[in-house]
Amino acid sequence: MNNRDDQSSRQKKSGGEEGEQKTRPSFPIWILWALLISLFAYSAYAYFWPSGDPTISISYSELRQQVEAGNVSQITMESEDVSGEFAMEMQEYEGQIYTPEDSLPSGAESDDITQSVYFESAVPENTQPDFVAFATENNVSVTAEPSSDGMFGSLLFLAIPLLLFIVILFFIGRSMSRGQQNVFSFGKSKAKQYDPERPKLTFADVAGEEESKAELEELVQYLKDPAKFHNIGARLPRGILLVGPPGTGKTLLAKAVAGEANVPFFSVSASEFVEMFVGVGASRVRDLFEKAKTNSPAIIFVDELDAVGRQRFAGVGGGNDEREQTLNQLLVEMDGFDPHEDVIVVAATNRPDVLDPALLRPGRFDRQVTVGLPDKRGREAILKIHTRGIPVDENLDLGLIASATPGFAGADLANLVNEAALMAARRDKKIVQKDDFDLALDKIILGTERSMVMNEHEKRVVAYHEGGHAICAHFSPGADPLRKVTIVPRGRALGVTIQAPEEDRFNYSRSYLLGRLVVIMGGRAAERMVFNEITTGAQNDLKEATMLARRMVGLWGMSEEIGPIFLGMGEQHVFLGREMGQDREVGEKTVDRADEAVQKILYDAMDQAETLLRNHRDKLDSLADKLIEDETVDRDGLFELLGPHAVFADEGESTAVADMSRTDGEGPNTGS
Repeated sequence: MNNRDDQSSRQKKSGGEEGEQKTRPSFPIWILWALLISLFAYSAYAYFWPSGDPTISISYSELRQQVEAGNVSQITMESEDVSGEFAMEMQEYEGQIYTPEDSLPSGAESDDITQSVYFESAVPENTQPDFVAFATENNVSVTAEPSSDGMFGSLLFLAIPLLLFIVILFFIGRSMSRGQQNVFSFGKSKAKQYDPERPKLTFADVAGEEESKAELEELVQYLKDPAKFHNIGARLPRGILLVGPPGTGKTLLAKAVAGEANVPFFSVSASEFVEMFVGVGASRVRDLFEKAKTNSPAIIFVDELDAVGRQRFAGVGGGNDEREQTLNQLLVEMDGFDPHEDVIVVAATNRPDVLDPALLRPGRFDRQVTVGLPDKRGREAILKIHTRGIPVDENLDLGLIASATPGFAGADLANLVNEAALMAARRDKKIVQKDDFDLALDKIILGTERSMVMNEHEKRVVAYHEGGHAICAHFSPGADPLRKVTIVPRGRALGVTIQAPEEDRFNYSRSYLLGRLVVIMGGRAAERMVFNEITTGAQNDLKEATMLARRMVGLWGMSEEIGPIFLGMGEQHVFLGREMGQDREVGEKTVDRADEAVQKILYDAMDQAETLLRNHRDKLDSLADKLIEDETVDRDGLFELLGPHAVFADEGESTAVADMSRTDGEGPNTGS
């Protein structure tokens, strides 16, 4: 025992020394780069923008004339080049030299005139002795300098940056030898390998996905003891695809599999494969699989697989060469596993419909595990996990919170718990109570309260609008029960009516959907009945009702006029360009009949809403007055004002079933 402890302590000590060595600061290479860039900039400036006053260029004959006139005081000769200084400031215009006393030609502009006491010229080589004698006779000082072709200066300007660049490459090479990331690592994989020594995620940290966990537990058994399956001739699955909406815990499940199996876990996002340079993504795929094979048995987790696995050449205008090469390399690597290379690819996506069929065939992604939204029991279990380290009220019933959050994913529930804790902290509370969860739920679903001052008429219109939704929801058979009605502005809504289903719904009947349309139309119907006017507050209601009616007619065959025909109306297309080139499979007459069927459903819902409101006008007025007075009416107040909630007259009459998930996008809430 002592020997083992000594060994582990030595390992920790050496690991600490290695860590210190890895984190020891190196020479800042950016300083060398800055010096190199500064030197190049200075050289360019010195060459292209020489310092000094303006200089007048004159010809040899003009130079002799100025010397003879006594206008030149000094001359410097360097081979054939001559420079010097005038005795006074001279002017040059269109190649002619003028003294200050000379008058310039009419029309000369100042921008075209050069004034300077310095000049430059050239003296032919065979006339240089005569010119020196001529200048001396006219009392001009002549200075001779050795000739230079500027070769030494040019070499100096080139040699210093070159030497500095060599020094930079030297430091980069040292960084490469130490294993640091460098500029030449474009083709290396960016996957992160999780440290097996750190705290692990296990299936105990995942709740609400019991079926998915049960299917992935088989994968854990494969990785723990692969020899048992090899001996009987079984082949491990090559890939497992986790499919589900965002926030349902696909990444969490993959980490839990690695934690349970205690194997190396390489995590990478599919978008990290694709770069600007063609071929880099394929190189990174090869590098990732080489690392995984070296550490097998291992798990490769690819998040958001649709970023690189989309169908090849699926849209208008051609495909993306880099993405398609990366996908091709991924297909090759998944096919190229040796039967005894225990590397499993786990990928996650919420868009399985856009993936290339070659990815989904057996031998690559052998299994697809659906990770859906949790039910009521799953949501309660998820809430228990996320409230482990939070001081919550011992009388808090997480089951009630789970009932009030249908359609919430695991990420939504984690956000709910965090918002409730923040709400309690802002109110200087030591524990999180039920009212904190209620306020947090309202904030997530409805948005933050807005301080908006409405006049009495607008406030009354909003009160009757929300009251219309509430009356139709309360007295429509089979509609979800009311939880709260408020005219406090939240988010983009002036008021909101909240319904909370008593149990999770997975199939929706035609009668339920028709009742849902009646509830949506209730706000507009109340405005028209009470004020004999309609407002813009029903914009979102009309949009939601129209989308739902189109799905009923075109996707679920719930229209008597059209019948059980799939028209694709209301379906969101993934590849719009691909649909543009396809022939329409539905005739124009059928489309017109479908539009008429949608209108009929909406008009019938509007008529039924107006009938309900006329039959319960007294309750509508009472609820509107209560909203104007208190602004918010909760569940108990609604039942006290409106009485018992309506139920289905005959539960067995609902036979038409639709697969509809959160048709309004925000659960059963209606806002004006």
